[in-house]
Amino acid sequence: MPTGKVKFFDADKGFGFVSDDAGGDVFVPASALPEGVKTLKGGTRIEFGIVEGRRGSQALGVRVLDPAQSVATNRKVRDRKPADEMVVIVEDVIRLLDDVSNQLRRGHYPDKAHGNKVAQVLRAVAADLEL
Repeated sequence: MPTGKVKFFDADKGFGFVSDDAGGDVFVPASALPEGVKTLKGGTRIEFGIVEGRRGSQALGVRVLDPAQSVATNRKVRDRKPADEMVVIVEDVIRLLDDVSNQLRRGHYPDKAHGNKVAQVLRAVAADLEL
């Protein structure tokens, strides 16, 4: 499958373009994105199928290979939160996950909005711990 790097993607318009590693530009419609992915950041490495459309090459079945690094993930160790602050955050995460665990024991997944918020919190804490 061809690979390339996202030049830009406009979620409001529902399309973008990728620079194919072979040297061309490929149109990427929002319908080609993987389930749950609404947008792509510029610089993201993707793998995709290609079909020839009326206006040229069009991506199908996009798979994200390497997400573009955000400024937040490029922080240095000196930006790390002090350990005494992280203790409080980790304890709050434990309580949050305990609540989710109790819901799951009762046979209920958290609703989509709550699940997304929990996932965001976990990613943020993981990023702080990973530095």
